[in-house]
Amino acid sequence: MGMSAGGGAGVKADPNVTPMIDVMLVLLIIFMITIPQINAGFTAVPPEGQNLKPHPEEDGDQVLGIDDQGRYYLNKQPVRNEDLETLVREIYGKERDDYIMYVKAHKDLQYLKVIDAIDVLSRGGVRVAALITEQQSGTESLVESDRLRPGGN
Repeated sequence: MGMSAGGGAGVKADPNVTPMIDVMLVLLIIFMITIPQINAGFTAVPPEGQNLKPHPEEDGDQVLGIDDQGRYYLNKQPVRNEDLETLVREIYGKERDDYIMYVKAHKDLQYLKVIDAIDVLSRGGVRVAALITEQQSGTESLVESDRLRPGGN
């Protein structure tokens, strides 16, 4: 019958694989669900500006504007899209205190066009591209230091 009824056979050293199989099945199910979603990608929604500190443009600031048609304006001057990299290279090719370019794009512009512009700026020598947005109407900054007025509280 194959039964042993005790006596000095020793300790049986067979591993219990049931918990390992349970864990493997759970991991398999997790990967079956998540991998197709990772491969499909996701849609990124750029943040809206709420807690913003006003940033007045200074004389040395370089600003790239992009209108709703995707046309570029370098320091408020219209620029052909093909010439942008050359003009940026002229500005940032010489020694500067900063290598920041402020990008102000129209809110209805496709985000891909903003990314394309940032790629062009990067090739032209810009090290930091800072995106400018406006404060949402009816909101104020929740950061205490932004709400302090000069000369008082």
